[in-house]
Amino acid sequence: MVIKLSSPENLLRNVLQLTNEANEWRRKKSINLIASENVMSPLAEAVYLSDFMSRYAEGKPKKRYYQGTKYIDELEIMLAELMGKILNIQYIETRPISGTIANASVFKELGEPGDRALVAPVQAGSHVSHTKFGTLGALGMTQVYLPYDEERMNVDVDKAIKMIKEEKFKFLVLGGSVYLFPHPVKELADAVKERGAKIVYDAAHVFGLIVGGVWRNPLREGADVMTASTHKTFPGPQGGLIAFSDEGLYKQVSKTIFPYFLSNHHLHRIPATLVTTLEMMKYGEQYAKAVVENAKKFAEALAEEGFKVLGENLGYTMSHQVVVDVAKQGGGAKCATLLESANIITNKNLLPYDPPENVQNPSGLRLGTQEMTRYGMGKQEMYEIAHLMRRLLIDNEDPEKVKKDVIELRSGFLEVKYGFTLEDAGDLKDKILILR
Repeated sequence: MVIKLSSPENLLRNVLQLTNEANEWRRKKSINLIASENVMSPLAEAVYLSDFMSRYAEGKPKKRYYQGTKYIDELEIMLAELMGKILNIQYIETRPISGTIANASVFKELGEPGDRALVAPVQAGSHVSHTKFGTLGALGMTQVYLPYDEERMNVDVDKAIKMIKEEKFKFLVLGGSVYLFPHPVKELADAVKERGAKIVYDAAHVFGLIVGGVWRNPLREGADVMTASTHKTFPGPQGGLIAFSDEGLYKQVSKTIFPYFLSNHHLHRIPATLVTTLEMMKYGEQYAKAVVENAKKFAEALAEEGFKVLGENLGYTMSHQVVVDVAKQGGGAKCATLLESANIITNKNLLPYDPPENVQNPSGLRLGTQEMTRYGMGKQEMYEIAHLMRRLLIDNEDPEKVKKDVIELRSGFLEVKYGFTLEDAGDLKDKILILR
């Protein structure tokens, strides 16, 4: 896009037009299968657009470096307490503004430049922040990949235990971004602790499933710390969170978050995350079950439509994600672009057997069911989406023709479910909407 110099008024019109078109396209005309995204409820969005978006509150509640923080102090304390209750953990940090910042804050306290960390291999879904190419490397540390079991699509427990006993490392990282099956925290915990090391569990993708009770809580299986995102299967505003089983580590990391990795922590996230937390207390179990059930049905439907879906021998998936090999259909890059032309939004992804250099043109697609489930789609719609994908990628139908049917399907699912409406604000509704 080339911006031609014009008056502020003309450029403003362009900004508003593009923003409105994006809202219309993503929220009314597209089927979003990006596994790392979600939408807030109308009430969470309303409190997100509050005066807090303009304010600072460096430090911790009641111990700030600014005045004017008495209201955010109360909300931040409330959020930590509620998160602690639903996770059954006392020590919670709500200030990280992303899962990656949460990881960085923990990694910095657990290691020093030159140290090594054992991490789940790329094949098992490790996030770039776990590697020397991302956050770990930015901190001067490097990764050692744990052994991978191709048949189980997971860390090889026996070989990993042997590595833990032999390798020199400061901490072990499990969890990831391509994540079909739980990583073996309980199975590796004793061996890690015998070495005096810590286990970090990156729950960014599955945090909502943990809260909803359909995914194991790693802190109950031996992890020392769990990092998370608050905007994937947990359907809140973009942000991060850290939960600790150890008070000492909690205090160390709390001193690192500020001032090392952030100053202000984007205060408008806090009330919106609180609203979402209350929604998950009420609807979380129902929502998480629906997300996973939809993922399983979606995988089965895609396989029936002729796609090569990974994990068939294991039941395809236990999370919100489905992974498909589309090499025969031209590869992940081509297929993701073609799907987008028909208003189906996905992302290309490396598969376990792809060479790393294929990152720009991998064999796979990563698909997630959490957002469409949030809009009320169920098992029947998973079959319909799978058929739409077949028409486009296998039958080579005209994308414009498929797009019309995508828009028609989406038109029946425009309201967010499993959350609070504006009417739930009661007599506070008009006051909440003042800045909206």
